[in-house]
Amino acid sequence: MTGVEFLASFIATGELFGLRIGSTLDEVDRAFSHPFVDVVGEEGAWLRRDYGLVELAFNPKPEPEPEWVMATATIQLHRLASDDCLARAWDRSMGVAFARYTSWEEVRDALSRTRGVPELRVTDQGGFLQYRAASSNVSVLVVDAEDEERGYRVGNGDVWSLDLWAPFPAS
Repeated sequence: MTGVEFLASFIATGELFGLRIGSTLDEVDRAFSHPFVDVVGEEGAWLRRDYGLVELAFNPKPEPEPEWVMATATIQLHRLASDDCLARAWDRSMGVAFARYTSWEEVRDALSRTRGVPELRVTDQGGFLQYRAASSNVSVLVVDAEDEERGYRVGNGDVWSLDLWAPFPAS
């Protein structure tokens, strides 16, 4: 699968390799076959797992048995611009072929051919545009700076990152 197709599916469904907010660490271990680094917060307050391209954050769920549950997921596309090996490793381990750069235009084009695409609300984030899909809980951060050129970093119009976040509880 291409990286652009993968991203379009992620935006439409809010699922990352079948994982959603609330997925357990055991489910994550079954879904990912890529090396990672774990960082645990003071007194076990949180866990962050970094797969290089993807970072997952977990909160402890104490009842009925203690376990870690996924709270957020971030796809750090900007890391590909400076690390050629990361894309190749990700393709080998996870079967998703990412390019060094991914333009928002490419993703929008793939979204136009994807079923169930949510409405995207855009906001200016000072040097970035954020496209937020409330129905899938995914946000896309796109570089919005005319002077940013592709090179060791992503350029203007390129996707910086995508975030899967937990919705706020209704009050």
